[in-house]
Amino acid sequence: MSAAAVAVWLGTVITIVSRSHADRNVYPSAGVLFVHVLEREHFKGEFPPYPKSGDASDDPITFNTNLRGYPDRPGWLRYIQRTPHSDGVLYGSPTAEHVGKPTIIEITAYNRRTFETARHNLVINIMATEEFPLPYQAEFYIKNMNVEEMLASEVLGDFLGAVKNVWQPERLNAINITSALDRGGRVPLPINNLKEGVYVMVGADVPFSSCLREVENPHNQLRCSQEMEPVISCDKKFRAQFHIDWCKISLVDINKVVPVYITRPDPGTGILPDFGEYNPPSEFLKSRDYFSDFLITLAVPAAVALVLFFILGYTMCCRREGVAKRNMQTPAIQLVHHSSIQKSTKELRSMSKNREISWPLSTLPVFNPVSGEVVPPIHPDNYETTSMPLMQTQANLQNQITIPQQRPTGDNYVMSTFRRLEVNGIPEERKVAEALNL
Repeated sequence: MSAAAVAVWLGTVITIVSRSHADRNVYPSAGVLFVHVLEREHFKGEFPPYPKSGDASDDPITFNTNLRGYPDRPGWLRYIQRTPHSDGVLYGSPTAEHVGKPTIIEITAYNRRTFETARHNLVINIMATEEFPLPYQAEFYIKNMNVEEMLASEVLGDFLGAVKNVWQPERLNAINITSALDRGGRVPLPINNLKEGVYVMVGADVPFSSCLREVENPHNQLRCSQEMEPVISCDKKFRAQFHIDWCKISLVDINKVVPVYITRPDPGTGILPDFGEYNPPSEFLKSRDYFSDFLITLAVPAAVALVLFFILGYTMCCRREGVAKRNMQTPAIQLVHHSSIQKSTKELRSMSKNREISWPLSTLPVFNPVSGEVVPPIHPDNYETTSMPLMQTQANLQNQITIPQQRPTGDNYVMSTFRRLEVNGIPEERKVAEALNL
């Protein structure tokens, strides 16, 4: 067994791991996990060394893989490289549909320090095997592993050995490995050394053991529905290295699976049928009469709008009752009340325009009782009196008093007339006089 192709054998446990080489041919089997490691050390010789002698060569190298002639890889083949300083890994499980079809994968290495590239081809020749696929397949979800850790031959061999101790099959092999992120899982937080999780599918030739069947009993199903860990007797055989989520285990017997055949349409050759020579339309086109289009799009809507306009005009102008008819249908007493209200309103409005109101008490001169100084009123003489209440506009009444008021620009006084009122039996002019004698 060469160093370039490593086969992990644990009794009858089979998995294929190969190392990358330039223009290398590999021969994986259908239904068996295929792992191909792209080693950085192998591609370092393709790039120039460091300028200074003696410096360690640790260039960051990344890889790009694609099917020759296409921008991406085949659907069954995946690729992962965690950092530019780690090796890349191609992995997947080919199916029987790919048997006999050489798959050429172009591998391009990028040196992130010198920006140089190196390209190699990997030819994958998928072989058919009579014993694959195995009839009994179980898929485990391992919570404490990342996919690149699980792809390591030592770790994968330890897991298959633990499964063999529990299952006791004659033939056992790894079928596929899938990251939990590819199944809709979330990226874990970078705390407590959390892992992404990985799904590992294995196949065997004997029915499932009683330990694996314990997941299907009602008690464990109830615990799983309550987000509790089920009680599995053989969990201790995995717990030392692998933390398995037993609620997510999947047991499939392909002998009981009803095959579903989907009829696909024939894609054909991709060439359009021959319809003969193309004949373009004549340069001399027949003239088209647009009169009917005009009638439909403009004349008919305009006629309808004109009819509606005449109906609306007749309704608004020719069907009015008029003032005389309204008065005939209105009771006489209501007309009298309405007329009197109109007359009173007009009279009040005319009075409000011509009224001459006296100043309120708040605008009278204020005398300082010590110095005798006269303080100007709050409002000047040109204060707008139309804002005063309407009931104070009556002049020349009997109970009124004339009070002198100082002008702001001189020592002369003007006379302001106030209505005489009685407050608590005391005439109002008396209070004003007492205020002036202070």
